[in-house]
Amino acid sequence: MRLTVYTDFSLRVLMFVALQPERLPTIAEIAASYGISKNHLMKVVYELGQAGYVETVRGKNGGLRLARRPEDIVLGEVVRRTEPDMALVPCFDPVKGTCVITPACTLRRALHEARSAFLKVLDAYTLADLVEDRSALSGLLARGLAASKASVPVT
Repeated sequence: MRLTVYTDFSLRVLMFVALQPERLPTIAEIAASYGISKNHLMKVVYELGQAGYVETVRGKNGGLRLARRPEDIVLGEVVRRTEPDMALVPCFDPVKGTCVITPACTLRRALHEARSAFLKVLDAYTLADLVEDRSALSGLLARGLAASKASVPVT
């Protein structure tokens, strides 16, 4: 199974914001710290806001903050919300998924079980679990931010 870049960026944004509870990090700061596109993150942050994971504060000292406690943000929920298509194979698609062997296909059942197991593991983790090692993560992100300031700006 492979997650989209969109889901990866969503999880990264949540982690970054969770590491900064005392202040309001900006999209530009997050993009620079990870070395990823600010433009991509704008859509991610908008949709994380729509989903109730983050709140945006506008203005001179604006930025992002979590809309829920990190302990209340379950990874499986985030992945289900950010992945547009959890169909591992075409026959999982309820509309277009036609296959002549579907009624007798054990592969389809096995892949359903595998997807369920994958999500069950993610359901056992929260955002708080991802940011347990606060000092190490914060240090690495600070290095990423410093490196981006020394090079070409991320757009």
